Amino acid sequence: MTIEAGQPLAGQPTSARQAGPRRPLGGLGRAALGRAGRAALLATGRPPVPDALEPLVQAHRRHHPQADLGLLGRAYRLAEESHRGQKRKSGEPYITHPLAVTMILAQLGAGTTTLVASLLHDTVEDTELTLGQVAEGFGPEVAYLVDGVTKLEKVDFGAAAEAETFRKMLVATGDDVRVMVIKLADRLHNMRTIRHMKPASQVRIAKVTRDVLIPLAERLGIQVLKAELEDIVFATLHPEEHARTRALLARHEDGPDTLLTPFAGVLGRQLAEAGVAAEVTVRPRHCVSLHRVLLKRDAAPGRDGRPQEPQPADFGRLLVVVEENADCYAVLGELHTCWTPLPGEFKDFVAAPKFNLYQSLHTAVALAGGEVVEVLVRTRRMHEVAETGVVALGDPRQPARGGEQAPDELDRTDPARPGWLSRLLEWQQETPDPDAFWSALTADLAGDREITAVTELGETLQLRAGATCVDAAYLLGEETGHRCIGARVNGRLVALSTVLQDGDRVAILTDGSDAPDGSHGSDWSDGPDGPDGPGDAGRAAAPAGRRRSEPSGPAPEWLAHARTPAARIAIERWLADHPPRRPVVRTGPSPSQPAPPVHPVAAGRPAVPVTAAGRPGAPVRLARCCTPVPPDEIVGYPIRGGAIAVHRAGCPAGERMRADGRGALDVDWRPGGAPPAGYRATLRAEALNRPRLLADLTAAISGEGVGIVSAEVEPPQELRVRHTYTVELPDPAALAAVLRAMLRVSGVYDVERPHAPPGGGPGRAPAATPGAAVRPAAPEGNADDPPAPGVRPSWGIHGRTAAFSGQRSPSPNRGPEG
Repeated sequence: MTIEAGQPLAGQPTSARQAGPRRPLGGLGRAALGRAGRAALLATGRPPVPDALEPLVQAHRRHHPQADLGLLGRAYRLAEESHRGQKRKSGEPYITHPLAVTMILAQLGAGTTTLVASLLHDTVEDTELTLGQVAEGFGPEVAYLVDGVTKLEKVDFGAAAEAETFRKMLVATGDDVRVMVIKLADRLHNMRTIRHMKPASQVRIAKVTRDVLIPLAERLGIQVLKAELEDIVFATLHPEEHARTRALLARHEDGPDTLLTPFAGVLGRQLAEAGVAAEVTVRPRHCVSLHRVLLKRDAAPGRDGRPQEPQPADFGRLLVVVEENADCYAVLGELHTCWTPLPGEFKDFVAAPKFNLYQSLHTAVALAGGEVVEVLVRTRRMHEVAETGVVALGDPRQPARGGEQAPDELDRTDPARPGWLSRLLEWQQETPDPDAFWSALTADLAGDREITAVTELGETLQLRAGATCVDAAYLLGEETGHRCIGARVNGRLVALSTVLQDGDRVAILTDGSDAPDGSHGSDWSDGPDGPDGPGDAGRAAAPAGRRRSEPSGPAPEWLAHARTPAARIAIERWLADHPPRRPVVRTGPSPSQPAPPVHPVAAGRPAVPVTAAGRPGAPVRLARCCTPVPPDEIVGYPIRGGAIAVHRAGCPAGERMRADGRGALDVDWRPGGAPPAGYRATLRAEALNRPRLLADLTAAISGEGVGIVSAEVEPPQELRVRHTYTVELPDPAALAAVLRAMLRVSGVYDVERPHAPPGGGPGRAPAATPGAAVRPAAPEGNADDPPAPGVRPSWGIHGRTAAFSGQRSPSPNRGPEG
């Protein structure tokens, strides 16, 4: 909607400051009352308000009846004297510009101090008046606001002047949001008169307005400014499309409203019968809003394949304004009871306000004729904030004046500095380069909306739409972002590149215990130890001499998944400070570590590990596909040369041999037997990719005194990677320790043996889940020993408790899983 001089905001309810009884005017008319007021001013020696300020004073009085008009008069006289002789490109006296800007702010309900600063906002920049003189005449608060909107000289900053000016305004806005409010009103009046600029200047100014000022107006919640700025930018950059949309809107306005107005009357009567006091009005769409609706219709052709024609409901929505928060839900109940609600169209911004403090209930209902009507429901206070945003909140530093209403307990508006602005101020300090700052600013403001995610500890995260788990990690802190190795969203393990949705529950998993306990999700390297208490038990049970791996830091690939400037800047700075280097693969413990546990092979024990019933002395070959290790359940199959191939029960290769007609043989492990070189076992680790992962895994394996025969690393997919190792075990009991050692490596969430049978056996170490640490088994033992705490019988470290939600299908070589 357009803000016109001397007119109140259309559809804006009376604020609390306007409420209250009016004094009777007696027998005096307005004109006589005005003359009496001026006479009283002259009688007391106070100077009258200049005639040029009369419309502004009337608008200001509607919101602030007790305003100091003398201060406004002094500011106007100083501005008029300072700008005297200056002309705008339209040929009008320059003083008309600060007057128009101040009128816009007065209609929004800005305070007297803001209006005084608005009248003087160009004096320091364009006249001989100095900032010190402004401070001396009107105080430091007004001087701060004037300085905040004063542009930097191109003589001093050259091509970077515009970017540095916006940086300066943002920093000033961080201390006082009224700086940006004045700037937005200033830009609105300049856009109203943009036709007097050169065509190239019109395009340049319109693009800056589109990329920076309109998103800032949206984030500050000043919808009346945003809507008019959008329409003017649309007309400047796309005149033909604007003309077509405007003509369509004009034709609708000239014709009778056969849908929205009648339905507003029916809804109003229904609410009155239900005892709900409400004001129901039709809220027309402005030009850009209608254009967006038409684009959606063009993108969804009708049954005949042609674009759908605009419907009467496309030109507006119903607005229901009530008195109390509870009445919003009463209206919603009547709407959904008497008409059919559309699934997926209901949004509750009352219980969960948007990032710009916007509160309303949104719904859409289908009428008897099939037409769909959108309805907004809000209280008067919510409507005031929805229209004028932070302006309606006033100055939070000023105490409430007597006579004003006490704040509603359910009023969720926050008069403090908006959270998005705090984040903006944090990362802008890290970008000294003006071009980088400008690119980051426009990219950050490009998102049409923000989303809200919640950590598993209840902390709220405000992120731009399209943000990923990488952005959430760095929002929790730069150190948390650097140590991040994975994320859990809504209870499921996901890749860091996962795009977050509104309302997601997020946990950031880090690779070290130095982060605050439980503050930012789970810690995989030294996590909590289940019901036994925090992670001390798990750490105490770790193998002696194990060193905690140093934080690996972000990978260059993270830049492709970072959507927020704060995350990108932090990643780029870390990568610049830590140039890539070739990883050093450690094949054994370092000198500072004690010797690994030794699993000696008993001297003189039989070299044949398996006995076959009815075939004494037959050569035995342990299959390389499933690498059986005692006490796996095994099956033998005869092969050429009279030998016996031993597979784990359930191995796909063994099942194929059975299907080909090879009869299964009854085989069993020989007590004390072992191959001369020990047992070979194939282990597969599923992990989140990070630098030094290969080095840490090989060090963990060799740290258990186990030799590595071969290693295979598959290409990363979606930040996940699969490592497969074939190792030689000096003793079967070493297998459990190796599995657990690999699982303790940061980023590893699952360790298994390929072709795991459906039953027990040392098939898999459990995934790292919050509240469940893995306890290493004793170095020595056999199948008859009682299981260690947390370990199922027959080495039952088996079964995965967390999985990627369908993002990668299981390997075709993987057998049934238990």
